[in-house]
Formats: sequence, C-alpha cells, structure tokens
Amino acid sequence: MNKLQFPKYFLWGGATAANQFEGGWNADGKGPSTSDMLTGGTHTVARRISKEIEEGVHYPSHEAIDFFHRYKEDVALFAEMGFKTFRMSINWTRIFPTGTELEPNEAGLKFYDSVFDELLKYGIEPLVTISHYEMPFGLTKKYNGWAGREVIDCYVRYAETVFNRYKDKVKYWLTFNEINVGTMPLGGYLGLGILNEGTEDFIHQVDVPQLRFQGLHHQFVASAKAVKLGHEINPNFQIGCMIAYMTTYPFTCNPDDILLAQNEMKMHNHFCGDIHVRGEYPYYAKRYFEENNIEIKVKDGDLEILKEGTVDYYTFSYYMSNCASADPNLEATSGNLLGGVKNPYLKASDWGWQIDPKGLRYTLNEIYGRYEIPMMIVENGLGAFDKVEEDGTINDSYRIDYLKEHIVQMGEAIKDGVELWGFTPWGCIDLVSASTGEMEKRYGFIYVDKDNKGVGTLDRKKKASFDWYKKVISTNGEEL
Repeated sequence: MNKLQFPKYFLWGGATAANQFEGGWNADGKGPSTSDMLTGGTHTVARRISKEIEEGVHYPSHEAIDFFHRYKEDVALFAEMGFKTFRMSINWTRIFPTGTELEPNEAGLKFYDSVFDELLKYGIEPLVTISHYEMPFGLTKKYNGWAGREVIDCYVRYAETVFNRYKDKVKYWLTFNEINVGTMPLGGYLGLGILNEGTEDFIHQVDVPQLRFQGLHHQFVASAKAVKLGHEINPNFQIGCMIAYMTTYPFTCNPDDILLAQNEMKMHNHFCGDIHVRGEYPYYAKRYFEENNIEIKVKDGDLEILKEGTVDYYTFSYYMSNCASADPNLEATSGNLLGGVKNPYLKASDWGWQIDPKGLRYTLNEIYGRYEIPMMIVENGLGAFDKVEEDGTINDSYRIDYLKEHIVQMGEAIKDGVELWGFTPWGCIDLVSASTGEMEKRYGFIYVDKDNKGVGTLDRKKKASFDWYKKVISTNGEEL
C-alpha cells in the first residue's frame, strides 16, 4: 500500500463533550442543564427526563468521568499521545446557570481558562463547541427551549462572553453540535431543549414537528449571529458548523429506493449544512414544510443574518452508513441517531452499527463536492465492550482495525482532492453515552473504571489503541 500523505498541518486529536465527561454538575455555581435531568439507561431501557432532581436516582452527567477535577491528568495523557488538537465543549450552565443572567459566572469562566492554559502548555489547539447537547434547563422551563425566540439573545450573549474571554486562547469554534438532530423527533429535547407536555422518556418524546423546525430556525439565526460577532471580536477565528452525517444508500436500484435515499440525504444531512454554508434555506425544504404542515415564522432581517453569518469550515460526525428501501419488510438496523435497512455487505459493531470505512471516503467527496470549503471529521469511532485482562491490559484490536480502515479512506479522499484539516475520534477517553447514559459502550484510547450504574474508581488506564494512535500521530498517518 502506498503511504498516506496527510498535510503537514493536519490536526490529529480526540473529541469529547462537557456533559458526557466533565462532571462537577453543580460545582462553583453551575446550574442544571438539559442533560443533567436525564437519568441513566441502557440500549434496551430508555433514559427518563425528570423535571426535578430525584433523590437516589442515577444521573450519569452529574459526575460523568470527573474531568472537572482531573483535567490535568487527562490533558497530560492526551499530550502523551501527541494530540495536535482537542475537541471539547463548554458547559453553557457553567457560564450562565439559568441562561437568562446578564452577567456570567466568573468561577465557570476561570475553569475553562485553566483547561485552555493546560492544553496550550502542551501545544494542543482547543477546538471548542459552544453548545453540545446541553443548554440551561432554566431555558427549557421558561421558553420550552429553542422553541422560544428569546433563546437567540441568551445564546448570543453566551457566545459573545466566551469569544471575548478566550479570544487569545481558542482559534477554532463550532456553534452547535450535530445541529441536524433537530430534524428528528429525538432531537426535540436532545438538541433543542424542547419538552412537550406528556413526554416522559428520552426515546419516546411527544413530538411537534412545527416546534422543532421553528426551534431549528432560531438556532440557525443564533449561529449566524455568533459567526458574525466572532469574526468582529477576532478576525482570526475559524468558526464552523457540525453535522451528524448519516450516509444513506438506496438498498436497490429500484427508483423508489433511490428517491427515498435521496430525500433522506437532503433533509437529514444537507438541510442544515446548506443553511450554514450557503446562508439560505434550500429549494427542497419548501415541499417538505408544505407536506408536513410546517410554517416557519421568519422575522424581518432573519434571512439577511443567515447570509451574513455563513461558516468558515464544515465538520461532521461519521460512524456508519444505512440503506433506505421502499420495502417495509426488510431487516432494520440501528445507528447514530438514525437507523435504516441492513446492508448485507457490511459487518456491524456490538451495538449493531454498520461499519463502512469506504462510506467515509464517499461522504467526504459528497460534502466537499457540495460546498468546497475546508472540512474536519470531529467524531468517528467504535463503541464496544472492552475487557480488562487479569494482567490489567486492554487489547482493543477491534478499535484499532476500525480506525485504521477509516484513516486509510481519509487518505484516499485527500488524494481525491478533498481539503481535510483534521480528525478527532470520538470519546478519546471513555465517557457517558448521550443516547443511553451507558459507560460500558466505550470508545476511548483511555479506559475509565466506571460502570453503567456509576460505580467505579474513575482510575484511568491506557488501552492498546493508546500506543497505536500515538504512532499514527507521530508519523502523520504514514504508519497505521
């Protein structure tokens, strides 16, 4: 095999989210976020959304893996692997506890000062998501989350605060994580903080599509305002979007399958990206809105704001691909946020997610061909049950194989002409699953001693993949 040629500036690293690994959920004046109200669950038992914190109930985000108290230890491990960048998020409620405050919480700001200083000490570039599946629960209670237009100003105030505070420490920003989750019922609470009457559990939410897409419109306006504001605060900021890319193939060459797959790709993958990058609602949204009785309330000036606040680069998550078919009798499979018809040509993970490295090359070409702006893959990885052997070792060769095959296809996409800036595998250290609240669905190069019930020492341990990824980074992807 020819050696892969990654650009010299390529940003190798890892990715996390504050609500899934930070802990310290009420420390130093932090308020409750939407994720803090989610109880534990598994891939067979749905998480509950509680309106109040209940005694004796396990809330995985409250302690998570306690990065809040252990960040120096963890950053040192990332540095040992050779990270060039570290994707993390800021907990909104650490800065504005209810979301409505006019002045930020200084203790929260100081915490991130310390984290960024620690990263920069090792030459690691922070890549910061401003809002990653957590927003102040106070905004859910007051405005039903992003369904309320008032939240735009709350978000912009928050973004302006962190842009100003960290303008000399952070260059790379993302406005929202996987914003397109709002196109799906699961995203009502997860991405938009909408809690409709009658909703009890996370998976089976009472869904009002009108509210979801109105909330998405508010997020688009907020993102565009933040991009414009960020560039005014520091013209060197690079501010991007982040899409959960759910690659969908037609199951057969039946034209019904092809049209179905095309429509899924448009509304689930391209819709949000088109607005972020092109600055306008795409042509195909009109028919979708009409057929689903959705009428977006657009205020004067909104469309101009979308045009003025387009992103500098495009980032996405890629875990698997699915197939779409008009035949309702075919075997289904699960995936990140969205399932589909099982592809007979692919193997699957412990959680049934289909493994498709070549699909990543296809996806990179699809996105770059559409937008032709720089890209990063900011989530990719294999969730698996990891076994600690009697001698303490963790041989996660299956994770190495998964990542190796995906990196090969990244290299092929770069040869194709795709402008790829970086790669941050998801859960570079084991963390809490967003959808199920599990700890035992592990992605990391670093093992954390904790189980699904929240029991464990939280001790860190290197897996076999740790040294493998260290070598990948040190050779800039030439030795896999």
